[in-house]
Amino acid sequence: MTDFFDDLGKKITGVASDIGKKTGETLEIQKIKGDIYMLNRKNERDFREIGRIVYEKFRNHEVEDIELVSLCESIEERDQEIEQYRDEIANIKGEA
Repeated sequence: MTDFFDDLGKKITGVASDIGKKTGETLEIQKIKGDIYMLNRKNERDFREIGRIVYEKFRNHEVEDIELVSLCESIEERDQEIEQYRDEIANIKGEA
């Protein structure tokens, strides 16, 4: 009977150790995923800043790259469309 309880105790200790190890691994993985998320957010912020800088240069006629000019022109067209939609909303509300 003592062997049974010794074996049971060893199994319980082993399971508890495995659970502790898994918990530690899970916490470490979550921390790393958090770090990845933070770095991705910083990259997205920098990409937006790059875009803002390029667009400002486009507005000052300082961009010659045809791909960038095309993208900037698309932005301008959408900005004009947005303004038209805002005017339409104002008209519907009777604010114009």
